[in-house]
Amino acid sequence: MSRVCEVCGKKPSIGNKVSHANNRTSAVWYPNLQRLRCVDEKTGSVKRVKVCTRCIRSGFVKKAI
Repeated sequence: MSRVCEVCGKKPSIGNKVSHANNRTSAVWYPNLQRLRCVDEKTGSVKRVKVCTRCIRSGFVKKAI
């Protein structure tokens, strides 16, 4: 199950957690993805997509009622 936004392509970002003693351990930050029912603009059909909250808030996705 991929953690990628189907609209903007936002993916998990990878980096290091750095302690006060400058010890580094690997860390992953995941995007805030939500599964929602959306209307496909071309066909008008309803399908489930994984979309980040920024795309939902910006209006790139039309929710199905």
